[in-house]
Amino acid sequence: MFYHVKELQYHAKPERPDPVFAGRLQEVLGGQWGEMSVAMQYLFQGWNTRGDGKYKDLLMDTGAEELAHVEMLATMIARLLDGAPDIELEDAAKDPMVAAILGGMNPQHAIVSGLGAMPADSMGNRWTANYIIASGNLLADFRMNLTAESQGRLQVARLYEMTNDRGVKDMLSWLLARDTMHQNQWYAAIRELEEKENIVVPSTFPRELEKEEVAYTLFNFSMGNESATGRWAHGPSMDGCGTFNYVEDPVPLAPAPKLPPAPPYIFDTPLWALRKSDDLPEPDMK
Repeated sequence: MFYHVKELQYHAKPERPDPVFAGRLQEVLGGQWGEMSVAMQYLFQGWNTRGDGKYKDLLMDTGAEELAHVEMLATMIARLLDGAPDIELEDAAKDPMVAAILGGMNPQHAIVSGLGAMPADSMGNRWTANYIIASGNLLADFRMNLTAESQGRLQVARLYEMTNDRGVKDMLSWLLARDTMHQNQWYAAIRELEEKENIVVPSTFPRELEKEEVAYTLFNFSMGNESATGRWAHGPSMDGCGTFNYVEDPVPLAPAPKLPPAPPYIFDTPLWALRKSDDLPEPDMK
């Protein structure tokens, strides 16, 4: 059950309208790393958690808070769009402010959403559930949550530097602080689960069924060997179950693949046409 409280979690009131910045704010509302994404990601992770307990409660707490952030951003965007002028294009040159709006305002804010926020990013791409991860494995999901909060906080920080509006900065300052908390909480949950399960996901897959001889090997597949100096190339592995090693010159372990021809009804390119011009086709390829 959800219950909506009419008051906002925090202030979302700009000093003045700014339709251009309203378009930019759409990124942290409906973009890949925006508040809509994390809200739905945490809620679906929570709903999909089989069993109750502190992890499910944490997911539901945070998912519900992210819905509050969606509301704050939607309100801020609507207020930034207040007073967006209805003016003919030829009149724009008479007013530099209007010219700037016409040069940067998302026209869908006027045409589609009626001067309101949209479930879309700053380029107008509609939000999609493809952005969210809810796998049922909490360690894997919490790592994705930490990534989402890191990317989201990065984008909010960039937006903070793009405006001089004190009201907008005040709200972004709140969101930055909450993203700090959320990064910390997911990292704490990750560390706790790693202590219980170890760090490799999934922890329950039998290790003897994987090729353990290459489980801790770094292959040099690029020019140079600077990567050999990293912690990941020598010493005990991070999961404590092996020892890192480095292979300077990897060699292939299997021969070149040779696929049989597709059946005629597939109408692939015939094998004789794939041969070099000086090759003669074999009789069965005619």
